[in-house]
Amino acid sequence: MNAPTGLTDIVSAGNVFFLLWGAVLIFSMHAGFAFLEAGSVRKKNVVNALTKIPTDWAASTVAYFFIGFPIAYGITFLGSATGLLADRSYDLAHFFFLLCFAAVIPAIISGGIAERMKFWPQLLGGIALVAFVYPLFEGLVWGRFNELGASDGFLAGIFGYGFHDYAGSVVVHAMGGWLALPAIVLLGPRMGRYLSGNSRPIAIHSVPFVALGGWLLMVGWFGFNVASAATLPAISGLVAANSLMAMGGGLLAAMMVSKRDSVFVYNGALAGLVAVCAGSDIMHPATSFIVGAVAGIIFVKGFLWANEKLRIDDVLGVWPLHGICGAWGGIAAGIFGLKALGGLGGVSFLSQLTGTLICIAIALVASTAVYGLLKITIGLRLSPQEEMLGSDLSIHAGKAYPEELI
Repeated sequence: MNAPTGLTDIVSAGNVFFLLWGAVLIFSMHAGFAFLEAGSVRKKNVVNALTKIPTDWAASTVAYFFIGFPIAYGITFLGSATGLLADRSYDLAHFFFLLCFAAVIPAIISGGIAERMKFWPQLLGGIALVAFVYPLFEGLVWGRFNELGASDGFLAGIFGYGFHDYAGSVVVHAMGGWLALPAIVLLGPRMGRYLSGNSRPIAIHSVPFVALGGWLLMVGWFGFNVASAATLPAISGLVAANSLMAMGGGLLAAMMVSKRDSVFVYNGALAGLVAVCAGSDIMHPATSFIVGAVAGIIFVKGFLWANEKLRIDDVLGVWPLHGICGAWGGIAAGIFGLKALGGLGGVSFLSQLTGTLICIAIALVASTAVYGLLKITIGLRLSPQEEMLGSDLSIHAGKAYPEELI
């Protein structure tokens, strides 16, 4: 027996509202990205950090609406508003929700290239990636191409199960982190970061800003993970519990390894959340704690390795935080999602490993092409004089603290 029309309408409206609730929470995470970056740079680059994130958001909205979302899902919104209201209400809410994921890509990259990239190359690079590169992999896992994630797709045919990424450890975070790496390398380190073979760490601007950004991201993350259910009947308390446990594991592990460094503590919590996204719907809370704890250690050690050993000057550590921890999360879902380890099953370690490696390959090739082209055409980097003056005055003709003389 079919449900009454009125009840059907209520359920449909509830699903739309649920997606919009999740989208707004994830939207708030971009304030977290802004304050996390603003706190992690010097005073002369704070305005730039706080300006890039909303500008990237606006540009991503346009690029994803007209190009990215249609590529990934084969859905366009070019008809009349009447038709959209009648037939596309859920699709519009779904677009908003998935846009929040797509816009994370330039927000991640922004933290790695902070304090020395020109404004327009940074904006144009983000637009290209959100319009074309990110939707390609998104479509392969979640969307219309369906080759990696589907039960009848390429990986499922080989390994028995498709690639599983419930809330984007790989699709969003690993993609963003590995897209950032070539941009950071092509850009080069900040002036004075490495002198005469010696590393000279640059002090951050504000631990309170980092803390504020961290809290905004942690709160918004529950929209990221829980709302990935996409409909009210699919909501899972397991996803929320796993997210909490992984966040705690990442924070505590980073606290221990870094000897109570506040910045590492907040980023350790974020590392745990990055890692749990992929398997948050199939893992046990106890093993989610382990996944998060490993991610917290990966971030602390990875940040020091990238900046002190490889000397790539990843300002916010976005490659270890999102790139490496995201990859770990994708692979971990294929380990701790197994029934033998307390998970729900329906996942293959080899599919997880293969899907993660495909993501990394696409990201490295695409980012090198996009930022390499920008470098040889309009250039990536501020001049030495502009960088020394600071991007706030050089790009925005303003200061975050105008009452200060220096």
